[in-house]
Amino acid sequence: MHFLRKLIESPELDDPAKKHKNIHRHFARYSKGIFIGPAIKITKTNTKITLKGSFEYEDLIQEIIVTTISEREFEINGILISGSDITEDISNLGLDWKLKKSTGKAKNYKAIINEKINRNNLIDIIEKLRETSYFLLSFNLNPTCKVSTKKRIPQPSKKKIEDDDISKRIQFCTGIINNSERNIKLILDLVLKDFKLDLPENWKTITITNNYNITNIIIPKNIQDSRLLRIMALREGQMKRTLNVDGELIEKEYSIRV
Repeated sequence: MHFLRKLIESPELDDPAKKHKNIHRHFARYSKGIFIGPAIKITKTNTKITLKGSFEYEDLIQEIIVTTISEREFEINGILISGSDITEDISNLGLDWKLKKSTGKAKNYKAIINEKINRNNLIDIIEKLRETSYFLLSFNLNPTCKVSTKKRIPQPSKKKIEDDDISKRIQFCTGIINNSERNIKLILDLVLKDFKLDLPENWKTITITNNYNITNIIIPKNIQDSRLLRIMALREGQMKRTLNVDGELIEKEYSIRV
C-alpha cells in the first residue's frame, strides 16, 4: 500500500520511527516549516488513462499498471536505490540483483535491473521494496500498457507552494492503461479514496497535491549520532491534500504524527 494511503487511514502513528518505517522514512528529511509533497495527475480519453506522478508516486503508478497486466512475463528495466543494504530482502524475493554501494557523499546502494519477470512476482516486489527503497521501473508492453520512470531521484524542492511547478514535477513517472470501468475504479481506490464521494460522475482530468506543514519535531533521547537523531525524530503537523478536478478545487487536511 502506498505510504500516503496508509497515512490517510492512520494519520497519527504510534512510534512511527520504529513501527511504521515505511511511512516515517518519507518525512525524515523535513525540519519545521511548509514543504511541497508528491503530486499526481490523472487524465482520461476515450481509449486510455494516463497517470503522471512526481517522485514518491512512482511506486503507486507502477502498482496500478502492473495490476492490470494479463501477460505472465515481460521485460523490465530500471534502477533500485536503497539507503541500506537490502541484499537479504532481494534474495528472499527470489532475485539475483547485485547491489553496489555508493562511493560518494550520499550513502546508498544501487542495483541496475534489466530482465524478464513474472507479473505476480513483480507485484510482490513493488510492495516489498517500497518499504525501504525507491524502485525506478520502466516497461513497455504496448501503447496502452506501459510505465516510464526517470533513473535519477530529484533533489527536494526548496520552492514555496505558490511557486510549485507541478507540470514539471509530474514528469518523473508516467503510466498508461486502457480506459475501462475496472481500471478507473482501481485508480480511484488506490490514489484518491478519500475524495471519491466528491468527484463528479464525468471527469476528464484530476490533479492531487500533498503538502506538509511540520509544526513540531520531537527529538529522541539517548541518541548521540546527529544523522541518526534526524532520522529517528518524529514530525507533527498537518498534511493538506488538494484535489483539482476539471478546474474545481477541493481540499482535505489531516493532522499527522510521523
